[in-house]
Amino acid sequence: MVKRFNWHIDREQEYPYDGPKPARQVAYVFDTNKCIECQTCTVACKTCWTSGKGQETIFWNNVETKPYGGYPHEWDSRLMQKCGPAEWQGKKLYSITIFEKNGEGKPPVGHLPNERDYSAPNLGEDDLSEMIDQGAHLGETHNGWMFYLARICNHCDHPACLAACPRKAIYKREEDGIVLVDQERCRGYQACVEACPYKKVFFNVINRASEKCIGCFPRVEQGNVALCVESCIGKIRLHGFLSTQEEPREDNPLDYIVKIRKLALPCYPQFGTGPNVFYIPPVHVPDPFLEQMFGPGVEEAKDMYRNLKNDRQLLGALMLFGASPRIITRYEVQGDEAVGWDVEGQEVVRVPFTEPTYYRKHFDEQYEAYRHNAV
Repeated sequence: MVKRFNWHIDREQEYPYDGPKPARQVAYVFDTNKCIECQTCTVACKTCWTSGKGQETIFWNNVETKPYGGYPHEWDSRLMQKCGPAEWQGKKLYSITIFEKNGEGKPPVGHLPNERDYSAPNLGEDDLSEMIDQGAHLGETHNGWMFYLARICNHCDHPACLAACPRKAIYKREEDGIVLVDQERCRGYQACVEACPYKKVFFNVINRASEKCIGCFPRVEQGNVALCVESCIGKIRLHGFLSTQEEPREDNPLDYIVKIRKLALPCYPQFGTGPNVFYIPPVHVPDPFLEQMFGPGVEEAKDMYRNLKNDRQLLGALMLFGASPRIITRYEVQGDEAVGWDVEGQEVVRVPFTEPTYYRKHFDEQYEAYRHNAV
């Protein structure tokens, strides 16, 4: 075991391997306030990557309803029962991570789901946190709540799946930090499935090997966003890279949202894996629940989100969500537009802060036709 600094928990932690940082780290930001659980991302990923034999219950991408939903069943609550509540002092974690729970030289603490845990992908869908009285209506605030949580592999800084694999079949790419499984080396021991706290490594019962989200690396290598990001009709996702070899850049939308402004937070940072999928917390959900899921900083993030109209630089970064199929590595706010450039330095998108309105005559003289809607 070596000591590695984990910026998510603001301290050093134990980890079995001391590999170099990737040249840049693939990362995602998901806005939970905009997700409508249409499952377009799930279907796009499923039909492209996991439509073969043995992959019937494998969902590299899924969207579940919190607080009661989860795929596989109770993927997070079972691990929290083993680890206990997270203890924070400010931004620093004082409780132990999954790598420190079992002691030095032992695999990270985890649990192995059984077959029935994969039988209901939408279990708990749209279930509220509590019953609503008959005749009740929503005012400014209400007690019953739920929100949708879109999930993919986190391509962690300190992957638990990699740490647990006795075959060293899992590796983290040096060029972009994407975590992959070498299926020729994999022997199906499922140690990675047990160790991953997010249960985003799956076992294929036909080929007897582990499979997981590949970060759409064939698309990334061409400078394009992941398929789940491009297909998202709610435009809740931003895909790009975090700086690893230099200080966070204000003109990098991922750096700015995640590291500089800290609007988006990691999911269960107390596990210690350093996940690279970050979530903008839902503003209508009570802080205690969100702090359990996203760690400290929830209240500040929610206040920031509520005041976006007065923060043009941050709003400009969020306007890039779903705006281009190309990965945006640099952006600027120019006047009333947010402008984005791809990895090759080509301008790929301009998004206006205010959508233009065009007024057309009721009668079109060119086509000699009447318009029913002149706006």
